[in-house]
Amino acid sequence: MNPKGCVVVLEKDPPIRSLLERWLAEAGYHVVEPLPGGEEKPALVIADVRDPRDADELLLSLREYGAPILVLSARFRRGLAGSAQAARRLGVQRVLPKPFTRKELLLAVRESIEGAR
Repeated sequence: MNPKGCVVVLEKDPPIRSLLERWLAEAGYHVVEPLPGGEEKPALVIADVRDPRDADELLLSLREYGAPILVLSARFRRGLAGSAQAARRLGVQRVLPKPFTRKELLLAVRESIEGAR
């Protein structure tokens, strides 16, 4: 197991998924495939949500991992208050609006994992 734990990434866009995997790996995380019944409980689940209004079913299925959830979406606006409200509304640890920087992603990952402890 990687020192920082494993992260499940659900991102349908291959270039973005590849970039997320690289950034996370460089930061010491191990990215695993989103398969049910994995051997290792993930430290975090990252999911791209195209339309937050239709995300209930997806988020319900992701809760089965028993890990905090970080939602990425281009539908969210920048700003801490809006993101915090959206996270509460969706019942997830954090929301990160797209586009984001490597630094913003890694901060959101760290805060999502630490906030769930």
